[in-house]
Amino acid sequence: MIENARTSRSAIELGYDPWSPAFVADPYPALARLRDGPRALFDERTRQWLVSRHADVNALLRDRRLGRTFLHVATNAEWGRPDPPAEEADLWRLLGSQMIDQEPPDHTRLRRLVSTAFTPRTVERLRPRIDQIATALVEDAAALGEFDLIADLLELLPVTVIAELLGIPQADRANLRPWSRDMTLVFELHPPAGDRARAVTAARAFEAYIRDLARERRRQPTGDLMSELALVADAGDRLTEDEMVGTAILLLNAGHEASVNGAANSWYALFRQPAALAALRADHGLVPTAIEELLRFDTPAPMFERWVLEDIEIGDVRIPRGQELALQFAAANRDPSVFERADEIVLDRDPNAYLSFGAGIHYCLGAPLAKAEFDIVFRRILERLPRLALVEEPTWKPRFILRGLEALRVHA
Repeated sequence: MIENARTSRSAIELGYDPWSPAFVADPYPALARLRDGPRALFDERTRQWLVSRHADVNALLRDRRLGRTFLHVATNAEWGRPDPPAEEADLWRLLGSQMIDQEPPDHTRLRRLVSTAFTPRTVERLRPRIDQIATALVEDAAALGEFDLIADLLELLPVTVIAELLGIPQADRANLRPWSRDMTLVFELHPPAGDRARAVTAARAFEAYIRDLARERRRQPTGDLMSELALVADAGDRLTEDEMVGTAILLLNAGHEASVNGAANSWYALFRQPAALAALRADHGLVPTAIEELLRFDTPAPMFERWVLEDIEIGDVRIPRGQELALQFAAANRDPSVFERADEIVLDRDPNAYLSFGAGIHYCLGAPLAKAEFDIVFRRILERLPRLALVEEPTWKPRFILRGLEALRVHA
């Protein structure tokens, strides 16, 4: 049965090409063809099984026969994978210590240690401060007249919020966005050597910075999350320094790359569907369901990988242990068997079973914070910039795993 899936129309024949600028700019026609094909299709270029139907992606995210990593059950050699190059060892050591790339029991321990900072109740207490930051940023942007909605507004909010949560001094925050941008280059499929080198350099700089900051917080705690991470003990457990740095990196990357791209993609989608934008401007009460819908419509994280830890079957396709799945969130979010008018923005869609934050034990820990930031900044933009309009068509970054725009030029 595995051979039948391999001999179907290839992924490239269906238009699935994560390295193509045209595909990155509009992947949805190709993803629809992929979704209409086999439930699992092997891509020779990536050595991954592409899974694109909502029911399958949703179920597999919750399937404990799959894992974000395999290193808790086998070595690279046992899995038939090479070890990272020596010059990249530090980078992968830190990334491997993040909770998102671990499985129980380590994932459970790490998530428990940091989860209290991101509960809905905790986020609700943060809302006044998030609102204060967002309001000031919107007013500053409005004073510019014409500006980049990303660089001059949208990326500054999550940068500031995460920096304040971690307790990173104001003078050091300018480094966060470049570090985050460069570290996430290795998440793409087959990143070139230059991108990998930039990621290594950024990870080393960020690691050195966080270790210094943690030592300072141990000596003199200031009540921020970094102080808690540096001192935390839970039922005898402690974060290792690698896990502490990895957690800070995860929060930085998720808070910056995913949140910024999600907000910018959403505004670009609204500019391209003026009827939806007009309806949202006319009724700000639609914001809560609108932001969920916009994250469904054009997710900033179109694909997530999982490793097959035990043999599974997807339909009539048997996939053995050791294979890798590429779960196509963007395709699943437009599955017409789940979403009516799947290729349209339906501002009051309810229910909305979109998968942009994942599902199962790896459901995004920061989802409540991201939604609060979106809700607040969208409301302030709608209130204070009621005639915001696109100045020029934007260009997409040459990236698919974390898909976003280079810039979004607008005028107030």
